[in-house]
Amino acid sequence: MQTLATKPPTEAEPFTIHVADDVVGDLHARLDRTRWPNEPEAKAWTYGVDLAWMKQVAQHWRHRYDWRAWEARLNRISNFRAALDGKWVHFLLERGSGPKPLPLLLTHGWPGSVVEFLDVIEPLAHPERFGGDPRDSFTVVVPSLPGFGFSDPPDAPMHPRAIAALWSRLMHDVLGYGEFVAQGGDWGALVASWLALDHPLGLRALHLNSTGLAGGVDRAHDPAEPLTAEEIAWQHADAARRHGIMAYQQIQGTEPQTLAYGLTDSPVGLAAWILQRFHTWTVRGSEIPPPFDLDHLLTNVMLYWLSGINSPNWLYVSIVDGSVRRIPPGRKIEVPTGFMLCPSDNTVPPPTRWLARVFANIVDRKDADRGGHFLAFEQGPLFVQEVRAFFRQFR
Repeated sequence: MQTLATKPPTEAEPFTIHVADDVVGDLHARLDRTRWPNEPEAKAWTYGVDLAWMKQVAQHWRHRYDWRAWEARLNRISNFRAALDGKWVHFLLERGSGPKPLPLLLTHGWPGSVVEFLDVIEPLAHPERFGGDPRDSFTVVVPSLPGFGFSDPPDAPMHPRAIAALWSRLMHDVLGYGEFVAQGGDWGALVASWLALDHPLGLRALHLNSTGLAGGVDRAHDPAEPLTAEEIAWQHADAARRHGIMAYQQIQGTEPQTLAYGLTDSPVGLAAWILQRFHTWTVRGSEIPPPFDLDHLLTNVMLYWLSGINSPNWLYVSIVDGSVRRIPPGRKIEVPTGFMLCPSDNTVPPPTRWLARVFANIVDRKDADRGGHFLAFEQGPLFVQEVRAFFRQFR
């Protein structure tokens, strides 16, 4: 396996995050001028983000949240930008310790960001600092999807398959890795799946905490492989869970420009749109707030506030037009694959037979006892444990 070149890559440059004072001042002024909506009489979170909690979030954001401290924390990890197809792609890079760190590509989703992985990067790169075995170390690469965070936006909606091609070039051509492993959830699982399907050379193994390309639009109703009774029962259960919580996909996939005016102008509006998902996809039906540290959540929201949410929302065009999982006939992913699926996700974990319709080499599947959509963010120690254990066999 090739290792990271000792000289900086010619296609990438070091990057330091620094937001101008007037941008932070403008945010504070907008928070001060927030216009609050009324709220119907109903159980908290019945019709969206709870008003009382959202007011607490705004107060915390304005008066106690310290962007400069989080900016410094992000900068403690090496930040780079790589020029790919005329656009800058931002990524975090933490070189692993130990005798032979394995390159690991972590890809986030929506409405997440690289912030999802902040608490797991160091344990993955330096296990000996956390009571682990240095032989389990990774060199961790965490890119920001195009248009997210500090990556340039694409000129038009970009398919995750095209992003997978960029990731292949990032790992092979920019960073010089002959072999590596990949992990992802949400859109990260879709991108990593397309990476494994289209660019398997050098990809030793794949780990997902979402279903990725499972099923496949053209494969799910193949008369040569009829659905089993278990799969049919799962489809009904999954449809029931999705009911009432997936409208955002239709809006973002059909009218993202219209939505963007409000979310770009109002920080509280943006935060509410994002934080709704962190509640619904972890503790749906509960009156408690999302089970995440508020400063972490706000740092994630900040990356959307600073760069805008419009182009990240464009990914959903591929969901509405049905192309996101449209796998070419006769194709399957042959890369060794593992899954860890959580019971409170926004979808019901499917039967392994459904996963195997696309993933031909499933070597491990685990179902967590608890947790939702944001595994690394919500259950960092479990995520680290699972990633170490799964990829150990592919070193």
